[in-house]
Order: sequence, then C-alpha cells, then structure tokens
Amino acid sequence: MSSPVPTYDLNNGVQMPALGFGVFQDDPDQTLAAVGAALDVGYRHVDTAAGYGNERQVGEAIRRSGLERSEVFVETKVWVSDYGYEATLHAFDKSARKLGMQQIDLLILHQPAPREFDRTLEAYRALERLLADGRVRAIGVSNFMPDHLARLLDERTVVPAVNQVEVHPYFQQPDVLAANAANGVLTQAWSPIGGITFYAGFGDQRRSTLSDPVIADIAREHDKTPAQVMLRWHLERGRQVIPKSVTPSRIAENLDVVDFTLTDAQLQAIDALDTGVRGGPDPAEITSQSFGGITIPEA
Repeated sequence: MSSPVPTYDLNNGVQMPALGFGVFQDDPDQTLAAVGAALDVGYRHVDTAAGYGNERQVGEAIRRSGLERSEVFVETKVWVSDYGYEATLHAFDKSARKLGMQQIDLLILHQPAPREFDRTLEAYRALERLLADGRVRAIGVSNFMPDHLARLLDERTVVPAVNQVEVHPYFQQPDVLAANAANGVLTQAWSPIGGITFYAGFGDQRRSTLSDPVIADIAREHDKTPAQVMLRWHLERGRQVIPKSVTPSRIAENLDVVDFTLTDAQLQAIDALDTGVRGGPDPAEITSQSFGGITIPEA
C-alpha cells in the first residue's frame, strides 16, 4: 500500500484527500472493479457524477470494500438537465439512492450552463439547502470560468468549496486558478495527466502529455513515470487531483506520488508547457439540451 495521502481543508473545515479516484467514461462493470481496486490500494476519495451512469456501482464497491462509510469521501455531480431548485433537490435524492448513502460528502454542479444561468443559480440554492440540512457535507461547482464564479458569488450565500476544472500541463487555465484562489475555492483538476488529450471520442491527432519530452526527462530523474510527475506537479501547486484508470497497476501507480518532490526548476518547466488549448468541451456551449441531451434516470 502507498503512503497515506495528505488532505486539504475545504473552506468550511471539511477535510478532503488531496488525491482521489475518478470514474469518468467507465462503464458500470469496469467501475465496480476499478473502484474496488482503488480502495484496496489506499484511495479514500471517489469522484463520480449523475451523468456518468455509474453511481450505483461506486456505492456498491464502497460497501464491498469493508471500509466504514466515514472512511471514504464521496463526490458526485448534478447534471444540467436536473437544474432548478426542486429538480436539484430531487437530483440529490436520485444520486443518494443510487450510491446507497444518506449523506454525500461533496455535491457539485457539473456545468455552469451560462445560457440558462438562472436555473444554475436555483440549482445552487438547492445545494445550499442540502448543506444546511446536513444531507451534504460540502458543495461546489465544476467547469466554472471566472465570470461564472463571480456571478454565482454575487447571487448566492455559500462560497463553493471546490471548482473542478480541466487542468493539466497542456491546459492550465491560470485565470481560473487565480479566481478560485482569490475566493477561497479549492481547484480540483479533472484530467490531471492530460487524459482528455487522448481519451476516445474527443477528437483526433492530439498530443499525449505522457510522451512529452520535458515531462519524460523529469520522470527519469526521479525514477517515476510521467503520470506520477504530473500528479506531483499538481499537488505541489496546491490542487486536488482525480486521476482515473481501470488498470490495477496504473491505479496503484497514480497513488504513489507522495514520496518525492519536484525542484522549482522542474515545476517551472512543466508550467511552461501550457498551450492554452482546451481538450474538453467548452463550458460556454453546454446547455440542458446539448452534449448528448443527457437525461438522468430515477434510482
């Protein structure tokens, strides 16, 4: 088992592991096995979403692990088709039933949906209600750009605990990172090793961060893999990370990143790889009808 993972204190005092396990694009059968393997090697944070269609398997894997519920930090997301005050309250019920849990540790809005932002604000108001009622321990957002975050903070009371956004060496979003930090919002990096640059279904002829020569050279200096170097880079820059894999050896490898440190020069060399080119979908384009028109089924 790898060394214990450090934790971050969220802005409401709740502690969250600095490194978690993601299940984006995992089908249900893969999810059950992958989450089980992750928990077995020491992960204690699992990040899922209503839109992934695998919340049920996440909950089942946690129950099969033999761990106490309090030992695993569970995060999920409300999809935009369930935005609106009453709809989002019901979205919590759907997710909680699928997960088999009465309380969710972190519940976040999956997209800002800026063309329908009134519904986004009502959805966040529902998150505030769930937080006040103790049904969730922390609330947050995902893919919010600085203008989305500013409007939310103008309209709502509770500052999001996290903003989960695409961040990896080729797309670092410094304006988003700065806005999060200025408002006491922890940045969660999805696709932290640049997986979005080589996942199936997200375009052709993309460069893989895993074969970047700068990262490869740093990895050799530490006798680590490029993936481990990128995850370490995030942690040293103060970001929470949620790598994903369905391969047991890589699941373990991605957790083994707390026994080395990068030099200032190495950190700066990775910082310099930013291309400014987004790998995933543009949050400004996401609406309740776009991106596949996802409808979240009942539990």
